[in-house]
Amino acid sequence: MSQNAIQCRLIAPETTRRQQWQLMAEKNTPLINELLKQLAEHPELETWKRKGKIPPGTVKNLCQPLRTCPQYINQPGRFYSSVISLAEYIYRSWLKLQRRLIFRLNGQQRWLQMLKSDEELVAESGRSLKEIEAKASEALDRLNREENPSISNRLFDLYDETEDILIRSAIVYLLKNGCKIRQKPEDPKKFARRRRKTEIRVKRLQEKLNGKAPQGRDLTGEKWLNTLFTATSQVPQDEAQAKSWQDILLTKSKLVPYPIVYESNEDLTWSKNERGRLCVKFNGLSDHTFQIYCDRRQLKIFNRFYEDQQIKKASKNSHSSALFTLRSATIAWQEGKGKGEPWNVNRLILYCTFDNLLLTTEGTEVVRQEKAEAIANTLTKIKEKGDLNQKQQAFIRRKETSLSRINNPFPRPSRPLYKGKSNILLGVAIRLDKPATVAIVDGATDKAIAYLSTKQLLGKNYHLLNRKRQQQHILSHQRNVAQRHHANNKFGESELGQYIDRLLAKAIIQLAKDYRVGSIVVPYMEDTREIIQAEVQARAEAKIPGCIEKQKEYAKKYRTNIHKWSYGRLIDLIKAQAAKAGIVIEESKQSIRGDPKKQAKEIAVCAYRDRIVPF
Repeated sequence: MSQNAIQCRLIAPETTRRQQWQLMAEKNTPLINELLKQLAEHPELETWKRKGKIPPGTVKNLCQPLRTCPQYINQPGRFYSSVISLAEYIYRSWLKLQRRLIFRLNGQQRWLQMLKSDEELVAESGRSLKEIEAKASEALDRLNREENPSISNRLFDLYDETEDILIRSAIVYLLKNGCKIRQKPEDPKKFARRRRKTEIRVKRLQEKLNGKAPQGRDLTGEKWLNTLFTATSQVPQDEAQAKSWQDILLTKSKLVPYPIVYESNEDLTWSKNERGRLCVKFNGLSDHTFQIYCDRRQLKIFNRFYEDQQIKKASKNSHSSALFTLRSATIAWQEGKGKGEPWNVNRLILYCTFDNLLLTTEGTEVVRQEKAEAIANTLTKIKEKGDLNQKQQAFIRRKETSLSRINNPFPRPSRPLYKGKSNILLGVAIRLDKPATVAIVDGATDKAIAYLSTKQLLGKNYHLLNRKRQQQHILSHQRNVAQRHHANNKFGESELGQYIDRLLAKAIIQLAKDYRVGSIVVPYMEDTREIIQAEVQARAEAKIPGCIEKQKEYAKKYRTNIHKWSYGRLIDLIKAQAAKAGIVIEESKQSIRGDPKKQAKEIAVCAYRDRIVPF
C-alpha cells in the first residue's frame, strides 16, 4: 500500500491536557523505560542480535506482570497495547540495525583479511605478477560470458569455493582493482591508504556494535544530574569514560513522553460540534473530546475520516472498516517554548497514517480486490480441511461477513491511476557535493534518455542551495565555539534545507511524470557515513602522520568544507511524493566512485537488471 502521514493539533480543556500528560509522563513512559531496561538485561539478547529480531510475545510477557505494579496501574487498556507496540518497534529496529552492523563488520573483516598488495600476492602465490594478471584476465573473460549482473559478488563466491592460491590471488587482484586489469604499476602509498581506510571502517563498526541498547526517555533529568555529580566528584578512568560523561552532559534530553499508538482505525471516533468543528475521541479516553486544528490542505483528509465512519454507521455496518482511508493514528506531545506547566507549554499533536489509494474510486477498487482475494484464499484453505470444529466454523462465518462487507466499497471521487512504462526508470544519485542528480534510463537498451543536475532541478531556486551552505558554515563555527567552552552544542537549524528537499522531490516527481517512468530508483546508502568517515580519517593520517591531535583538527576542517545534507530526509520526501502520484519506488546500491551522472544511470540499470535475474 502507498501510505502517507498528516498531522494536526489537538485542542482540549486544561483538565483534559493535564490528565493526558500525567498518564503519558508519569505512568506510560516509565513503563516503557522499564521494559527497555529488562530487554537490555535479557539473557537472550546476544542471540536476538545475531537473528536481528525479537521472538513474538516476548515484550507482552514482560509487560503482563508490570501492569499490576502500583506505579503503572490505572492506565487505559489501549495505553498498555501502545507500550507493547512501541517497545517492540524500538527493539525490532535496534536489533535489525545490530544484525546489519554484524553483517557489514564480517564483510569488512573478510575483505581486510583478503586485501593484499601486489608484492604480498606474488610472495604468497609463488608466481610472478604477469602470471597473476593472466589468470585474472582469464577469470574475468569467463565471468563476462556468464552475463552475471554483479561480477564482484561472483568473485567473492569463487574465492570461497577454491583452495588454489593462484586463483585466489587473481581474484584479490581483480577485486582491489575494480574488476579490471590495471595498466599502471600499483602505488604503495595509495594501497596503504586504502588498507587503512578498511581498518578504520572495521574499528568504527566494532565501536557501534559495542554501543548501548535503547535506554528510554529520562523526563526527570535524573540521569543528567547523576552524571554531572559523578563528573565533578570523580576522575575518569580513561578517555572513553570521560567521553561517555561528556556525551550525556552535552546531549539535550527529551522533555516530552513517548507517544500513544492506535493501530486500529476504529479506535478513533470522529464527530462535529455545534460550530461545525471536526472533533475526535479515542478508545480509552472516551470521556474526553479533542478538537482538530489543521490547515485547509489537510482538513479534507480529516473530513474523509469522518465521512467514512458516517457512511458505515448510516448503512448499519454494511461497509468494511478495512477500506477506511485512515489506517492508524498516534497521539504525541510536541515540545514548546516558555515557562509553566508542561501540559500548557507543550502541544498535543495527532499523527494519522492514511492510504493514498483509498482516496479515489480506482485506487479503492485495487485495494478491495487484493483484500477480497486474500479473504477468499483463507476461506478456501480452511474449508479444504473438513471436519471443522465450532471455533473454525465461527471463524468462517466472520470471514464471510467481512467478504460481503468489503465487496461494498465507499463512494469516492474518480481519478485515473498513474501508468508508466516499465522499461523507463528514473535513477537518483546522491553525493556530498551535489544533493541530487537524476538520469532517465531505458532499461531495455541501457541507454540514458536525459540527465538533470541539482542546478537544473532547482532552476531559479538554485541560489537557496548556496544560502543553505553559508548557514551550515556559520552553524558549524558556533558549534565549535560552544564545544571549546564545554557548553550545549545542539543548535537547531532553519527549515531551509527541508524546503530545498521538497523542491527537489517535487521536481523529480514532475520529471518522472513527464517521461512516464515506470519507477524511481533511489540509493540504498546504509554504509555511506562509514565510507566518508574512513576516507576523511585516512586522508588526515596520510597528510599528517604521527600527530593524532593535528589529524583530528585536519579531519574536522575537511568535513566542514564538505557540503553536508540530510540524505535520508530527501529520500523520504521523494518516496512520499511518489506514493501520492502512484509511482513505484525501487532501491539499489549506489557506487561510491564515478561521475554523478554515471552513478544515476548505473543505479537505474542495476535496478532493472535485478528484476530480470532468475531466482
